[in-house]
Amino acid sequence: MRYDNILQTIGNTPVVKLNRIAPADVDMYVKVESFNPMASVKDRLAYAIIKDARDSGALEPGQTVIEATSGNTGIALAMVCAVLGHPFVATMVETFSIERRKVMRALGAKVILTPAAERGSGMVRKAEELAEQHGWFLAQQFQNPANPTYHASTTGPEILRDFAGDRLDYWVTGWGTGGTLSGAGRTLKAARPDLKIVAAEPEQAALLSGGDWSPHKIQGWTPDFIPDVLDRDIADQIVPVNEDESMQCALRLGQEEGIFVGISAGGTLNAALKIAEHAEPGSVILTMLADTAERYLSTPLFANINEGSDDDWLASL
Repeated sequence: MRYDNILQTIGNTPVVKLNRIAPADVDMYVKVESFNPMASVKDRLAYAIIKDARDSGALEPGQTVIEATSGNTGIALAMVCAVLGHPFVATMVETFSIERRKVMRALGAKVILTPAAERGSGMVRKAEELAEQHGWFLAQQFQNPANPTYHASTTGPEILRDFAGDRLDYWVTGWGTGGTLSGAGRTLKAARPDLKIVAAEPEQAALLSGGDWSPHKIQGWTPDFIPDVLDRDIADQIVPVNEDESMQCALRLGQEEGIFVGISAGGTLNAALKIAEHAEPGSVILTMLADTAERYLSTPLFANINEGSDDDWLASL
C-alpha cells in the first residue's frame, strides 16, 4: 500500500492468537501495538493530540511542543512533530531507559532529564514550567481528552471489527495515561456490555487498587498519580502484577510465540494468565501489548540475556 506520510500507518494493528502460552481450555489473543510506525500504542495518542491542537488553532504552525514522558509518548510525539514541522522537547525521569532518550534525539527531539526522587510528577512540573517560560505547546497526555477520544474511535472499533460475530469475554490492558483503558474501554462497553474489562497495574504501584506508589520496573505504567483522563468506572476488575513475573512473561512471548515485547506487555499478559486460571472453559481473552522490547535493552528485562558466544551450551551437546 502507498501512503502520503508515515502518520497514515498508525493503527489497524493485528490481533494474533497465542498457541503455546494459552491454557488448553481458553483462547488467548493479543493486539500487537508494536506494528505502529514507532512501535508503540502511544503513536495513537501523539497523533490525536497534535492533530486536535492544530485543528483547533491551539498549536500554531512551527510552534514547539513539549511533554512529560516515560519514553513511548515522547518517541511518538517526536515522530509526529518531525512530520508536521514542530520542534519537540521531552522531559523525562532520569531512570528511564537510555534507548528511549536516543530514539527521541534521533528523531530530532531535545530531552530534559528530571531527578528520580521527584518521580513522574516532577517531570510533569518541569514540562509545565518550560511551556510557560517559553510559550511552548504542552501536550498534556494525562489530561488531554483527545487521548481517550482517539482510542474510542480507533482502538475500540478495531477490536469490535476483528471479533465481529465471535466470542470475546475479557479485554486486558495496562494503564499509564489511562487513554487506552478509558477510550477503547468505553467503546467496547457500549457495544458489548457483557465484556469484562481488566486493568493491570504493578503490585508496587497499585493505585487503582487503593495501594501506595513506589518505584517499579514496568516503565510506562502508573505514574505517581491517577491521570485526569482515566475513567475509574471502566474497569470491571483490577489485577496487580509482579514486575519480575511480568518480565518473565515478556520473555516467554518472544521465546514461545515469537512476539518481541516490552515489560508492560509482559505485565498485561501476566494479568491475562491470572484471569485465564479462573475463566470459564471456552473463554476468549484479548490482551493489549503496548510496545516492542527493543527500547528495553539496557533494563532488567535483558539482564540475564548473554552478550557473548554460547560456548557452554555448545559444549554440552
